[in-house]
Amino acid sequence: RSFRGYNRLLTSQIISHYDSINQNKKELPEYFNFASDVLDEWSQLEKVDGKKPANPAFWWVNEEGEEVKWSFEELGFLSRKAANVLSEACGLQRGDRVIAVLPRVPEWWLLGVACMRTGIVFVPGTSQLTAKDILYRLQASKAKGIITSDTLAPAVESVMPDSQFLKSKLIVGKGSRDGWLNLTEHI
Repeated sequence: RSFRGYNRLLTSQIISHYDSINQNKKELPEYFNFASDVLDEWSQLEKVDGKKPANPAFWWVNEEGEEVKWSFEELGFLSRKAANVLSEACGLQRGDRVIAVLPRVPEWWLLGVACMRTGIVFVPGTSQLTAKDILYRLQASKAKGIITSDTLAPAVESVMPDSQFLKSKLIVGKGSRDGWLNLTEHI
């Protein structure tokens, strides 16, 4: 599918902001955070313009044709809620590592942005990882958290005794599992 209704005004405002930095008219920020410096900026421009742009910030379609579309404001709001889950409910802090072993679901991107917001290191993994692969990644990264689906949780549970750094487990899906926090219930 193609995007329609390209919003030139919104794009030109972002480009002119970064052009002014390149031309030394604005100071380059000492620290850059994609979530706050880009995503939140686009969200603010949506509000200033007074209408939503024709293009969504995030558009996901699965094999059955189901769609998830989030505006910049919605993606910002949801990523802040996910960031709160990671930092408060899971107890993760800036610099901690969290491994995401998920299929292609919208929450994968949402959690990636949430990690950017909080400074938590997002370690992506494919849903094709075996229990041995997951254990290796947990040990090598010293990850304090893991995020996975209900179908992949048994593989994680099978290596839990050898994962001395792992403190929190977050599941993405509709079901519940003993000892796991469910992301959907917390955002």
